Amino acid sequence: MRFDVITLFPELVAAVTESGVTGRAAEHGLLDVRYWNPRDYTTDRHRTVDDRPYGGGPGMVMKVEPLRRCLSAVREQTDIRSKVICLSPQGRLLTQAAVDAFSREPGLILIAGRYEGIDERFISADVDEEWSIGDYVLSGGELAAMVVMDAVTRLLPGALGHSESATQDSFAEGLLDCPHYTRPEQVGEQAIPKVLLQGDHAAIARWRRQQALGRTWERRPDLFKALALSDQDNALLQNYLNERDKTDS
Repeated sequence: MRFDVITLFPELVAAVTESGVTGRAAEHGLLDVRYWNPRDYTTDRHRTVDDRPYGGGPGMVMKVEPLRRCLSAVREQTDIRSKVICLSPQGRLLTQAAVDAFSREPGLILIAGRYEGIDERFISADVDEEWSIGDYVLSGGELAAMVVMDAVTRLLPGALGHSESATQDSFAEGLLDCPHYTRPEQVGEQAIPKVLLQGDHAAIARWRRQQALGRTWERRPDLFKALALSDQDNALLQNYLNERDKTDS
């Protein structure tokens, strides 16, 4: 998988490949990450990449020309027809389904904006899709680009230590993840659920599914509404709610 990141702060984004899952993936050749600074594609001695907005207002706007020349340089350096993604608060909200689709692309060109934003003419003519990682504003698109890179890398074959890890993550099936426990069995007054100690893998699978359903119902009703539950799922959820009500009473 190839990532080309267009950013004014390549040293910031480079941190994503220096450790963890993404670091190992880059080390093992699963990722090819390259960084491109629009300042390198300016034509004035001040290396200007921004200017005041038409119509007035605070802040500055990133100019079309340096971005377009930078993008052209990226295209000249690869035969891959990578999709151009702009990270922006105006984009669609990033979901696991979108990340899964990205992971099947041969490459992505990620545009990390700065200042008040990017000249809309570049976005409309040169960008394929705009995506947001949440309903809040960051100082720039670099952190959002790093989020995309990390989320996509987890889905690449060989990136994780266990082949089933990604399929059991939160949102893999539209559900939040179940609780996880490790040694010791007892921490203060808190004990590991007995079902996890009995070696009954079918019972453990049912318990994990039930917990995932219950957590999603409690914490993310927006996700829960989109689920198509089987009769077995409905029974597991009802059991979860009954047990919760007993504990609360």
